[in-house]
Amino acid sequence: MPISKQNGPDLYPNGEMVNLYRSMLRIRRFEETVLEEFSRGRFFGTTHTYTGQEANAVGVLSNLNSDDIVVSNHRSHGHFLAYGGNMHSLFAELMGKISGVCGGRGGSQHLQWQNFYSNGVLGGTAPIATGMALAEKYKGNDVIVIAFFGDGALGEGVLYEALNLASLWAAPILFILENNRIAQTTPIDLNLAGDVASRFTAFGIHAKQMDTSDVVVIHSAANQALAEVRKNASPQALILNTNRFGPHSKGDDTRPKDEILKIMETRDPLVIHAKRINSDDKDNIEEEVYNEIAQAFQNAISDPYPSD
Repeated sequence: MPISKQNGPDLYPNGEMVNLYRSMLRIRRFEETVLEEFSRGRFFGTTHTYTGQEANAVGVLSNLNSDDIVVSNHRSHGHFLAYGGNMHSLFAELMGKISGVCGGRGGSQHLQWQNFYSNGVLGGTAPIATGMALAEKYKGNDVIVIAFFGDGALGEGVLYEALNLASLWAAPILFILENNRIAQTTPIDLNLAGDVASRFTAFGIHAKQMDTSDVVVIHSAANQALAEVRKNASPQALILNTNRFGPHSKGDDTRPKDEILKIMETRDPLVIHAKRINSDDKDNIEEEVYNEIAQAFQNAISDPYPSD
C-alpha cells in the first residue's frame, strides 16, 4: 500500500519509517544469505544480488496500488521482496524446490507471482512491460506498470523501440532505470556515450534523474511520477543513479576494493535511514528479520524437489 506522506522525513509517521527500514533490511539479509550459501552449493544456476540498491525497490514499490503490475529484470530478488513476495518461496525457488515461487523451475531470474514478473533477458522486459501497460489502458482501468532495468539495457535496441511505442501510444508505464554505473564489469563511461536522460526525452518521455540512496527521497519522487502516469495515462521515467555493493553475479567484480568500501561507507541506504529509527525499534527489527530469514532458509532446505 502507498505510504501517506510525500514531503520529507519529518512528515512520515514513525511506523512508516520503521516499515521502510524493515523492508530494506529483509532484502539486505536475504541477499547476504544467498551469496554466502551459494559458495556452499545450496542453490542452482546463478544469481544477481541487490545489496546497496534496496532503497530503490522499497522506495518505488511502497507506492503501489494492489492491481499495479511490476516487471523486473535479472536482479529481481529485491524487487520481488519489496513487492510483498514470500522469502521462503524465493529461497526454495533458488534451490529448485517444489515450494518455490515457480515450483523450482524459474530460478533466480524468472519469477512470476500475482502481478510480479521478471525475466533475465537484458532489455527484453521493456517491450513486454509496454505491451502490458497498453493492454491495461485498453481495459480502461487505473492499473499502471512499473518496469525496472539497469544501465546495461541502454545498449539494447529493443529498449528504444519500446520507449518509442510507449510514448506514441501513451502507455501508462513508469520506467525505472537503476543506473549502478557498471554493466557487469564495464564502467558506464567506457560503454555509454551521451546523456542518459536524453534517451527518454528524445521520445517525449519526461525523465527525472536522482543520485541518492535515501529511501524517503526516492519514495517521494516515485510517488509523484506514479501520480503523473495515473493522471495522464502516459509514460514517465525515473533514473536512479545507484551503486551495487556486490559483484554482478556471484564473483565477477573487477572494481578496486577501496572503491567498493568507499561506496559502502557513503551510500548505504540502511545506514542513511537507520538514523531516523530509535535504537529499540532498530534492535527489534534486526532480531525479527534475522529469525525470519533463518526460518525461511531452513524450511526451504527441508522442502522436497519436484518429482518430474
